[in-house]
Amino acid sequence: MSSERDPAIDSAALFREAVSIMARLRGPDGCPWDREQSFDTIRKYTLEETYEVFDAIERRNWANLCEELGDLLLQVLFYAQMADESGYFTIAEVISGLNRKLVRRHPHVFGEQASLAAGNAVESALQTEGIDASQVLRNWDSIKKAEKSQVGNSSLDGIPRSLPALAEAAKLGSRAQKSGFDWPNVEGIFAKLEEETAELRQAIASPSANPENVVSEVGDLLFTMVNLARHLKVEPEFALRHTNAKFRRRYAAMEAASSQPLETLSAEQLESLWNQAKLAETSAALPSR
Repeated sequence: MSSERDPAIDSAALFREAVSIMARLRGPDGCPWDREQSFDTIRKYTLEETYEVFDAIERRNWANLCEELGDLLLQVLFYAQMADESGYFTIAEVISGLNRKLVRRHPHVFGEQASLAAGNAVESALQTEGIDASQVLRNWDSIKKAEKSQVGNSSLDGIPRSLPALAEAAKLGSRAQKSGFDWPNVEGIFAKLEEETAELRQAIASPSANPENVVSEVGDLLFTMVNLARHLKVEPEFALRHTNAKFRRRYAAMEAASSQPLETLSAEQLESLWNQAKLAETSAALPSR
């Protein structure tokens, strides 16, 4: 027999240990902080850990990514343990549901019979032989749509309201596009941006400006921008994170270049420092001759 160890067996053993540790932390003799947490209090940590995973990927810090994925997995274990305690579901049901979903939505890999046995409810036959990535996505969407039609009335019901707003807007626009409800090209979106900008200006300038109207118009403008990004095949969340990182760099350069605290400078001085930081960053990015 081979002396090599099976990584799947090793992973299963380690996962069982992690589940046991989580149960111990929530147990009567466990950690006071862990025991007092609820689904609502843990949510913010889940969001934080997700963004820390993104950050590690963007920095190509693989050791940190390994750690952050562990932290994200902890969130799954935490929710599953609390659900088990309340009698909602167990971690085994979470994994079983995931396994069935993966088999169900990959008939081109596991076979149509296995996909049907796992709950595939698509009535017409799917193309599964010799397909490319685009056909895989079409099959995935067809199977997913059949699943959602059994539990909801709208094709948008499957998009969680709990998503970050940018991600939710992108998914809503993408889902509507599949039914033909979309701008035919980016020029139509640019025109919509001008329209929404004008409506926002009008809401702000109104003598009896309603704060709710302003919020609504800002939201309309952001929603249109997200759809522009979708048409340009740009992920809005990552685009904004890129700009956030750029702003951090340039603001830090402003602080480093100024002999005085920034809050003591005039608007003209601040603008000058910003332009210097921007120029320096642009110059550093140019190829050397």
